[in-house]
Amino acid sequence: MPTFTVTGDIDPFLHVRLQRGESVFCESDAMVMMEDTLDLRARIQGGLLQATFRRLANGESFFQQQITAKRGSGDCLLAPKLPGALQVLDVGAEQYCIADDAYVAATDGVDVVAQLQSVGGALFGQTGGFFIGRSSGQGQIVVSGFGALFTLDVLPSRETIIDNGHVIAWDSRLRYSLSMSTRRGSGLLGNLVNSVVSGEGIVLKFSGQGKVIICSRNRNSFVSWLGEKINGKH
Repeated sequence: MPTFTVTGDIDPFLHVRLQRGESVFCESDAMVMMEDTLDLRARIQGGLLQATFRRLANGESFFQQQITAKRGSGDCLLAPKLPGALQVLDVGAEQYCIADDAYVAATDGVDVVAQLQSVGGALFGQTGGFFIGRSSGQGQIVVSGFGALFTLDVLPSRETIIDNGHVIAWDSRLRYSLSMSTRRGSGLLGNLVNSVVSGEGIVLKFSGQGKVIICSRNRNSFVSWLGEKINGKH
């Protein structure tokens, strides 16, 4: 199986080592460098329908890059679109749901398929519209997040509440619901007012047992802040 190694402390590369005949899939334009023993081509992974769904689910490009070691072993370097950390996840016994723009690469034998989520999650969750990405198969998948990454262990004894803009990926066995507030028993109007006043926004409440990968920076908040700073100069 190809070897994934995260290299570098700030905005790291994904170093991929391939033996002859092995392949990896990665997001379009992820390739930074590769040796001449490797071939790169565009491919619609999983067929036309799944490619369309992944485009809706994770903001992925319609075409992915497939890198194959055709003429011998070789190395390549990949990088995500946004600055931030990378994390390699083992899939097989555990499968993961993946939020918008978090997918970077996967070993051959792993697919990212589209999974329909609830209307509430589609409209308010910011995790991928009506479809979210879900891994299938066996191997490894690499995700990225804006800023640093941290892995939370959700336990059956308590819910874990996370701001939806910080969620990158989560164990597909976990249950999750959306809320406009971390408070309980305030009613719809009370939660809405508290959400607006506190700047809390939408949160995801996870229950069950499994891992959730979160990032330290909220991309949408950063874009809004940057836009205010730029517009304020004019």
